[in-house]
Formats: sequence, C-alpha cells, structure tokens
Amino acid sequence: MKNIVLIGMPGAGKSTIGVVLAKKLGLRFLDSDLVIQDRCGMLLHEIMEKKGLEGFKEIEDQVNASLDVTNCVIATGGSAVYGKNAMTHLKEIGTVVYLKLSYEEISNRLGDLHERGVALKPGQSLLSLYNERIPLYEEYADIVVDCDGLMLRESVEYIVRQLKS
Repeated sequence: MKNIVLIGMPGAGKSTIGVVLAKKLGLRFLDSDLVIQDRCGMLLHEIMEKKGLEGFKEIEDQVNASLDVTNCVIATGGSAVYGKNAMTHLKEIGTVVYLKLSYEEISNRLGDLHERGVALKPGQSLLSLYNERIPLYEEYADIVVDCDGLMLRESVEYIVRQLKS
C-alpha cells in the first residue's frame, strides 16, 4: 500500500487520527513535525524564532520532500501545503487526505498558537490563515474528509471507506 498523507489546519486531528488509522490498517505512523524537530534539534516555535517564518517553511519543504517511507500514515504540519517540492513528493508517494474542519471548530480546538508552532505571519489572525490555506488543502487533496461533528472513530472509518472505493 502506498502511504496515506494527512493534511489540514493545526488542530484538525492529523496526528490523532493518523495514529488510529495506522493501527487500523497495520501501517507505520510518522509525524513530519517531529522529524523536523529531530533534524533541527529544536521545537517548531524555536525554529520559527531562530530562522523566521520563511526559513521554517524552507526547512519544512526540504524535510517533507525528503521523506522516504512506504506503508506509512504521514501526519504533516498544517503549513506543509506551502512547500511545492514537498507536496509534489508526498502526492507521488501517497494518497493525500485533507481533514477539513470549520473555522469555528479549529478556533475552539487550538490553544496557544505560539506554543503549537503555528506558522503565522506577524499580525496575521487565525481566520486569515485559515482562509489562506483552505484553497491549498483543497488543491492537493485526493480525498476530503469533513470532520465537523465526527468522532475520531467515524473519521477513521470514513477514510478507510474512501481508500477502498
């Protein structure tokens, strides 16, 4: 089986759904944010503070474009869709699943955006970021899962059904 690549806003459940989906399908799980932190030896927000937003995006693009895995569920960072090299590579090695949530639900789920390492431009609001990214998620998605109102198990089951159809 090719990889399954999860994209979506921070707080959409990529890591949580990814772990459960990997267990259900007997695949490995990889969180690309953790790979970035491991390769840089810093937390995401520390990378952003040291390298700036554009520097972080370059690192994220390079790391995601270099992922060499098979039979794996890959949870990407919310900003992965800014990396053209990464997204081209991820689409080649897997099926891209967009975990879609309403702005209201994302806003309710997210805590401190800085601590989460959310890639915001100075002065940018969460709503502005949301509106900027939605077209990118939709462009790259092979499968779209509207997760509003779905329990974790229901989201996983929906993905499994879509992968089989």
